[in-house]
Amino acid sequence: MSDKRVQLSHGGGGREMAELINKLFFDAFDNPILRREEDAACLHLGGDCAFTTDSFTVAPLFFKGGDIGKLAIAGTVNDLAMMGAEPQYLSCGFIIEEGFEISRLKQIVASMADALSQCGARIVCGDTKVVPKGCADGIFINTSGVGRILKPGISAHALKSGDAILLSRDIGRHGAAILSAREGLELESELSSDCAVLWNVVEQLIAANLEIHAMRDATRGGLSAVLNEWAKASNKGITLKETAIPVCDEVRGVCELYGFEPWDLANEGSFVVALPRELAEGAVEIMRRFGHCDQACIIGDVGEQHPGKVVLESAWGSRRYLDLPQGELLPRIC
Repeated sequence: MSDKRVQLSHGGGGREMAELINKLFFDAFDNPILRREEDAACLHLGGDCAFTTDSFTVAPLFFKGGDIGKLAIAGTVNDLAMMGAEPQYLSCGFIIEEGFEISRLKQIVASMADALSQCGARIVCGDTKVVPKGCADGIFINTSGVGRILKPGISAHALKSGDAILLSRDIGRHGAAILSAREGLELESELSSDCAVLWNVVEQLIAANLEIHAMRDATRGGLSAVLNEWAKASNKGITLKETAIPVCDEVRGVCELYGFEPWDLANEGSFVVALPRELAEGAVEIMRRFGHCDQACIIGDVGEQHPGKVVLESAWGSRRYLDLPQGELLPRIC
């Protein structure tokens, strides 16, 4: 493309828009369904399906560990995976501010294509809008996804007393990385977002035919939001051991500096699983060996005490309720 920046004409439905779509989006997301260029994608769906949608407005657009493009694919694919659904088809809508650099757009689209290649899903329809300068902050992306449910019955309402709570990796990285990027913090070691597609590890858990009761990726609101939602939905009590929850030193440092708690910070590549306690060690082994989740661990249990509440047990044996985060800790983290 001759233009180095996105122009209003790129959203006008004419030659420039066709060039943008064909030479950038179609080349990156190429598949026969998309290439038909119909008003709607014709799909073959069989059996129960999961359907989700999300919009992405993260600032900054590029951060250590990812960018808005990788985040858009991972976020939607992971929402499907958490329902035991194999990601199949995605839609993608771009809202681009006039003047946005074509080179940065190419970088974002390349990140999206790479994330798609990791899970086998395809973008089969999309939309592009260009708004005048000052009407958007660079670029916003909306993605919707459809997936075939391979493991029915996974739900926050399905928690049972005697379940163990598993965590796939250390928490708080995405929120801390975004905050560090915005504030220009210079840390002694590299702190990067955990942004990642989670289907591969979930697929391994499903293939093992484990009795999975609930799964959720701990995005906005972090670990505390997920577990409070589970406790309320199931009317069960959840007890966590603080010492069992992995948190890296960099995240702890950011939390101490700004007065946050790591279990309230957002993640984009960490997820929580609830299943019977007798299956927990085997599930952790599968996650570590086949899912590249080296830090996977058991962090708590589900019981009848304190129904609808999450209790956090400290290293000294004291206990307190882990409440839902209040207010907006960090806007535009995804």
